[in-house]
Amino acid sequence: MASQFPADGGKPVLELLIAAPRGFCAGVDRAIRIVELAIEKHGAPVYVRHEIVHNKFVVDTLKAQGAVFVEELDQVPDGAPVVFSAHGVPKSVPVDAQNRGLDYLDATCPLVSKVHRQAERLVAAGRHIIFIGHAGHPEVVGTFGQVPAGAMSLIETAADAEIFAPVDPDNLAFLTQTTLSVDDTAAVVAVLQRRFPNMLPPRGEDICYATSNRQAAVKAIAAACDAMLVIGAPNSSNSVRLVEVAEREGIPARLIQRAGELDWTFLDGVGTLGITAGASAPELLVRELVDLLSTRFAITEREEETTRETIAFKLPRGLDAAA
Repeated sequence: MASQFPADGGKPVLELLIAAPRGFCAGVDRAIRIVELAIEKHGAPVYVRHEIVHNKFVVDTLKAQGAVFVEELDQVPDGAPVVFSAHGVPKSVPVDAQNRGLDYLDATCPLVSKVHRQAERLVAAGRHIIFIGHAGHPEVVGTFGQVPAGAMSLIETAADAEIFAPVDPDNLAFLTQTTLSVDDTAAVVAVLQRRFPNMLPPRGEDICYATSNRQAAVKAIAAACDAMLVIGAPNSSNSVRLVEVAEREGIPARLIQRAGELDWTFLDGVGTLGITAGASAPELLVRELVDLLSTRFAITEREEETTRETIAFKLPRGLDAAA
């Protein structure tokens, strides 16, 4: 790791080690595009139930284009177009929209929808589902809303898993939120599998590729960094997890939404700074941070790519032609 020695012009040297993959994932790209195309198709305003993705810059940009964000469907006027967020919604929401005759588009990430369908199949097969996730997160609320009340139990931690007392321990299955810590989730699952060896696992990994890849990228650069900045929103689960991953690797880390939130004292004594961005943060916010850092430091910049993402998701029927 480099030290902060003055370079030509008197600026101290700062090496930037930028993680890749970072920033937007395929589900976020798709959700934002759905809102943009809905505005093109219907004209403003287009209503969006809940933040389309957890990023203030993205939400504000879409507001400027004509999107109106609401928390509940009853805030949408009759006859207005509405988009459901990438995090997914309970089954009751599209039913309510249909009953009101609303023209709606579902921007739920296909990987979240996959978890929803698994939940339905498991309940239909008579299994009780243990769902590993964070209470109150929109994705958790949406997934619980796919099945009858009481068909699913929420587990947040390994400690929760140790005390969970199901009615039928031999008739369980588990699913997870898509944006969890890979390591934390493995610890919870290990406890559950020890206690309930007949518990069915998901079909494939529920934690999405983007979440896993961004955490792995942080681990790959952490040892070479003195500190790390994560660009993302405080209500973005996958972004908060990136901070936790860095800290577990032994380096101080901070979450910021925009470059302007940077506390310069955090960089005291830092010679190599890691930078990454959560899956709902656009790349231009990374460039904004790099530009700001260059006003005080003589920076060198290096990207460390651990894997290349090529996944893309189809748009909903009716918008694909417009695209």
